[in-house]
Amino acid sequence: MSTDFSIGLASLQRDLAKAHRLPPVEKWNPKHCGDIDIRIARDGTWFHDGTPIGRRELVRLFSTILRKDPEGYVLVTPVEKMRITVEDVPFLAVLLREETGKLIFTTNVGDETVAGPDNPIRVETNPETGEPAPYVHVRRGLEARIARAVFYQMADMAVPGPGGQLGVTSQGVFFPIGPAA
Repeated sequence: MSTDFSIGLASLQRDLAKAHRLPPVEKWNPKHCGDIDIRIARDGTWFHDGTPIGRRELVRLFSTILRKDPEGYVLVTPVEKMRITVEDVPFLAVLLREETGKLIFTTNVGDETVAGPDNPIRVETNPETGEPAPYVHVRRGLEARIARAVFYQMADMAVPGPGGQLGVTSQGVFFPIGPAA
């Protein structure tokens, strides 16, 4: 299926730029139009037809119309819904800053999220290697995998917490990131 998103996406991008907000994708319920050959790799790179999407603005635009539905990740507009492939999670948390009791993450597509009760941090552990895989909730059920350098930055901030865990606190919530040595 070949779809020309250019006209609809251009007007959507213009309208969003004026409003400086994300589109209300959770309110849109268009008919499912099939799959589109867009893939988000584990490292956060977006591909179309096997080729990396080089235009950062286009990746940012696509990221604003991304939604996680029960059947998987979809790009959604008021009139179309197309399923895409996501290898792990759609975003990568590439920066971290601390401000007055808050940990603020910036993703590879420019989203900022403040860890806390609405945006928890979780750490999965690979059972074979023992290697941690940390994530933070970004928005509407979408998560970012926390980049290794950012995770090391969090480890430097970690303090002992309940149950012999090391962790970080943001907005008054303690998030365990690993066992105390």
